[in-house]
Amino acid sequence: MYGLGTVVAATKASASLPQVGDEYDLYRSFPGFQEFCETQGDGLLHCMSQIMHHHGCRAHMRDRNKLTGLEERFDLVVDSNDVILEKVGILLDDAAGVNRSQQPVMPAGFQPPKIVVSSWNRKGGDSGSGRSSETFRLLQAKNVTRPQLKFREKVDNSNTPFTPKIFVKPNAIKPLPSYFTNKHIRKERPEDLDVPAALADFIHQQRTQEHVEDMFAHPYQYELDHLALPEHLLSKPEPQMYKPLAETKCSFIDNLEDLVAVNEKLAKTSEFAVDLEHHSYRSFLGITCLMQISTRDEDFIIDTLELRSELYILNEAFTDPAIVKVFHGADSDIEWLQKDLGLYIVNMFDTHQASRTLNLGRHSLDHLLKLFCNVDSDKRYQLADWRIRPLPDEMFQYARADTHYLLYVYDRLRVDLWEVGNGQPALLQMVWHKSKDISLKKYMKPLFTEDSYMDLLRKQKKAFNTQQLTAFRLLYGWRDKLARQEDESTGYVLPNHMMIKISDILPKEPQGIIACCNPVPPLVRQQVNELHLLVQQAREMPLLKAEIVADKKKTLTPIKKPEIPLFGPHDTSRVSESDIPSFTPDKLSTKKGALFSEEEQGEEVDMHKMMGLVVSAKITLFEEDTVKDPGHLTVAQQKACRVVESFQNPFRMYLPSNDIHISKNAKFDPSTKIYEISNRWKLQSVEQQQKEVEAKKKAKEEAKAVAEERKKAKQSYQESLQNVATVRQQASESIKPGGKKRERVASETGESTPKPNKKLMKAAVKKNEDSTTPLVFKPYDYSQSDFKVFAGAKGNDGKQFDPDRQGHEPRKKKNAKAQKSNACAGNRSMSFFGGKSERGVCRNWPKS
Repeated sequence: MYGLGTVVAATKASASLPQVGDEYDLYRSFPGFQEFCETQGDGLLHCMSQIMHHHGCRAHMRDRNKLTGLEERFDLVVDSNDVILEKVGILLDDAAGVNRSQQPVMPAGFQPPKIVVSSWNRKGGDSGSGRSSETFRLLQAKNVTRPQLKFREKVDNSNTPFTPKIFVKPNAIKPLPSYFTNKHIRKERPEDLDVPAALADFIHQQRTQEHVEDMFAHPYQYELDHLALPEHLLSKPEPQMYKPLAETKCSFIDNLEDLVAVNEKLAKTSEFAVDLEHHSYRSFLGITCLMQISTRDEDFIIDTLELRSELYILNEAFTDPAIVKVFHGADSDIEWLQKDLGLYIVNMFDTHQASRTLNLGRHSLDHLLKLFCNVDSDKRYQLADWRIRPLPDEMFQYARADTHYLLYVYDRLRVDLWEVGNGQPALLQMVWHKSKDISLKKYMKPLFTEDSYMDLLRKQKKAFNTQQLTAFRLLYGWRDKLARQEDESTGYVLPNHMMIKISDILPKEPQGIIACCNPVPPLVRQQVNELHLLVQQAREMPLLKAEIVADKKKTLTPIKKPEIPLFGPHDTSRVSESDIPSFTPDKLSTKKGALFSEEEQGEEVDMHKMMGLVVSAKITLFEEDTVKDPGHLTVAQQKACRVVESFQNPFRMYLPSNDIHISKNAKFDPSTKIYEISNRWKLQSVEQQQKEVEAKKKAKEEAKAVAEERKKAKQSYQESLQNVATVRQQASESIKPGGKKRERVASETGESTPKPNKKLMKAAVKKNEDSTTPLVFKPYDYSQSDFKVFAGAKGNDGKQFDPDRQGHEPRKKKNAKAQKSNACAGNRSMSFFGGKSERGVCRNWPKS
């Protein structure tokens, strides 16, 4: 806990440092700030080096080499963090009892005492009996059975306001409204069986026209307002010493009979101390797991998970104004009692408020125990999982110690308050009044709205663009919805820092979302595809810088209301509204210049919206009604006009002027300053967007036209093939009757007609076309011929036949179909294997 507090304090201190940018540069310009930064930086580097040396890591943090010093120091820090975190993981496994050896870590030859302090979850056995040490293996949160499944009344996580659970009001001065007394009867209504409890109550309240004040009011508001303290509570008490823990009886209450007995004992006492243990990580609203009650003679530990539905009977003692209930830091305890158990407190004394009134410096319970009782409390179990059953003895003793000494601390604080107040009950009355205000607190269920994410975003101080802001909003809504459905905390579903990192990076793939989370929450791994869709939806948002600036202005500037007659930096809180001059639209006859407006000049400007933005500086000291005609002004009025003219509004540069006339041509002329200002914060103009839309339409039309042309060409080609005769048909028609060519006999049944060759058909079509046109003689052009072949030189044409060419020389394949047809044409081989040119060698020359 000390380490956690130190880290939190360091984080808060770092947040108050000047941010990188203009603020840091301004501070950096002062020599004193530079020296301070260098001194603190050297101290931090020295401290880091000592820590790294302590853990056996290499450390040269103070190396000031500009080239490689920064990278080397960063690598050293990363390596040292890995070593330290690995040691921390091993120690945490050791403390949780999940280490492989399952034996306490002790040096050789060490005789363990009765209580082994090497690990918090180990209890030493009796050394005389020779028994080995007993190990408590505390289960992790994922292995604990969820207590919500055993509750009679299901947890209501709906997005509706919280309604009190009370239906019986003991010690009542004002009776309980009928809405609460008939709650059990309303639960039997058949028409509301499928509706959540809180929503059904709200529907019934609308049906019966009951008052909303009764539905959401504090049940003991009247009793607390009329609480009268007896005189002995406002006088100096005599402290009563507490009994030792070994001599005090402590009972664990987990059944109704014992609870009734406890209630009877509490009703006979004059004061008792109360404390609660709460769990909030694996529940959306949190669960009260344990209640500790201590009297002067006995301690009680009540299992609120088992007796959740029966603990309302303790209201008989908790609301008795004659019995003092002592709490320490009851701000959260009051809300938890109302939310889970339906309990309310009347006549409470908060020792935390008493410590603050006395200015003790530290106001924690362990400090008060050390100060008044000389007891060192062990806070290792403050953040433990209190849902664990059966409860280990260490956690049981810790819970008992929270309230065992609290009544003695209550007596000592009252004595100090009396003495500090010089024998007057003023300070005591102040503490009792503050404690009563805490008792009047009402539990408010967290409700989800459209702007809920902005509260978290303001706390993080992150500047997001429109895409990142949309992703953060969608992730925040997804997390809230899933947490309510699964009854898990938002920190368990998706912690804040992981959600901000995903919104900042906007991963393109689901693996990127997983990479942003370390360790990966179980529900994120299950719903990663849905998260990826949300991130993709955010990436489709346009990046509009103007919207970002507008949002920042909305959050930083106050709201300007049109009905306010004067808006400005002047203080009008002491001036009545009748004395403030009213500026009506009739007096502002000049039309406002709209530099940033995209509307046409002919459109009218809403004057009511401009009233809160434009204020004319006027002085009415000499005369209330200003004279418009300067020719009839007196000397005093002329002097007043000169004084008025000398005043200038410091915000004039940010406000639209009354006397500016903007021409229509200047607004759309790129060379003017008005055009530059109006388009400064726009990424895309309207004209550019229209051009893009027209270009897209034109591209679609062209693609459609090309597709139609292809379809027509294909259709015409198919039609032309129907009228083309095959080569055999042309050959049979061309033979004369007396020729030697034998006509082909009609094919017999079962013979398949060969498919027409496309090349032959094209050649036939071309021949028919050539036959229709007359032949014209055209001489051959020899200017393009290569005569080097005949001169003995080697030509560039690789198609010339060379008998000495190597047969295995790689050749380019022009067409696979042509090679196949050539191989089948008489099995003639056109490849020649070259050798040495010798006489008598018979060469296979190709036949012509």
